Amino acid sequence: MRFRCRIISRGKAEGEVIVSRRLFSFLGDVDISTGVVVAEDSDIKGKSIANKVFVFPSGRGSTVGTYSLLRMKKIGTAPLAIINKETEVIIAVGAIIAGIPLVDKVEGDFYSCVRNGSRVIVDADSGYVELIQ
Repeated sequence: MRFRCRIISRGKAEGEVIVSRRLFSFLGDVDISTGVVVAEDSDIKGKSIANKVFVFPSGRGSTVGTYSLLRMKKIGTAPLAIINKETEVIIAVGAIIAGIPLVDKVEGDFYSCVRNGSRVIVDADSGYVELIQ
């Protein structure tokens, strides 16, 4: 199934999905050196977002999160792509400077269909997300 979306940071990625239903910050919610989520209040605590397509509603602050995401990209622990319900500025800037594809406002019932372990294609050049399985 293919879903239209808004493009925030261009690029393409394909991979396994990890979904959080909670707001997320790249400063403090994740161990930057491993990509493992460490936030006590996270619904994916202990799981890795490294090299996965990370789906979450929106960011929850801290401008340093922008640089945390860039650092993760440089050391190989960043997500392959990010899909938000509505992207906030800190996540947007981080993805843009790190070169990570980022989309939001995916149309249709994507957010209710996508699950941990699903595979997706994020085409943030053409403006769609494709749910493969």
